[in-house]
Amino acid sequence: MKKTTFPNATSSDRAGVLSYAAQRYGTTADYPWQALPGSAVLRHHDSGKWYGLIMDVPRDKLGLPGPGRVDVLEVKADPASGGSVMGQPGILPAYHMARGSWISVLLDGTVPPALLFALLDGSYTATASTRRRAKPRDREVWIMPANPRYFDLEAAFAQGPTVRWQQRVKAAVGDIVYLYVTAPVCAVLYRCKVVRADIPWHYDDGRIRTEWGMDLELQQRYAPDFLPREKLLSYGVRSVRGPRHLPHRLACLLEEAHHKP
Repeated sequence: MKKTTFPNATSSDRAGVLSYAAQRYGTTADYPWQALPGSAVLRHHDSGKWYGLIMDVPRDKLGLPGPGRVDVLEVKADPASGGSVMGQPGILPAYHMARGSWISVLLDGTVPPALLFALLDGSYTATASTRRRAKPRDREVWIMPANPRYFDLEAAFAQGPTVRWQQRVKAAVGDIVYLYVTAPVCAVLYRCKVVRADIPWHYDDGRIRTEWGMDLELQQRYAPDFLPREKLLSYGVRSVRGPRHLPHRLACLLEEAHHKP
């Protein structure tokens, strides 16, 4: 469960964009046109919808001076953000997709990496299926099981504060997750915060299989006697066989305890 690292864009950095899409969204580009071997499509796993298209285009077709071809990334932008970036160096009207909602981004080093990857992120969100789009809501508090036979959380947190976790519920960034370590521990040992959610993550080790993941950031460790199974029972939590909401009364008490000096 490695943390995601983001590449720096370089001149004609098609490879940098493909690497970013693979690490951030688990996307492997496909090349649907035999006659256009330089055209790579980035798709959503769940719907197959495009969120990016990389093409090598003759410079004169884009109104650019000089001979030869140049790599471009076509992304979808909402009207507000599309209008705000249009006219900046390296941002052009869409060459292949519908103009107005899509734009072309030069991959020749003109566009700074931060803007390049932000535009790709925005396109991913804008083209996501409705069920995967983030909606404003109150923060929720979850309790989720962690089987020590399958995954060593302590070893994972020793490598860094963030771990990739399977997402089987509609958790969102900012939610709190209490990880209940199952037998032989049978107690809540970790409080975490969701820092990324709805990450395409095709994971299958023969015991755990998932299509979506989220990144959990460790906020606090607990001793095994802080919140054992017996105390959970007293608050109405009879079992933790899967992710569930924590009872409101217990969530409030834990929140109060977390903020005590």
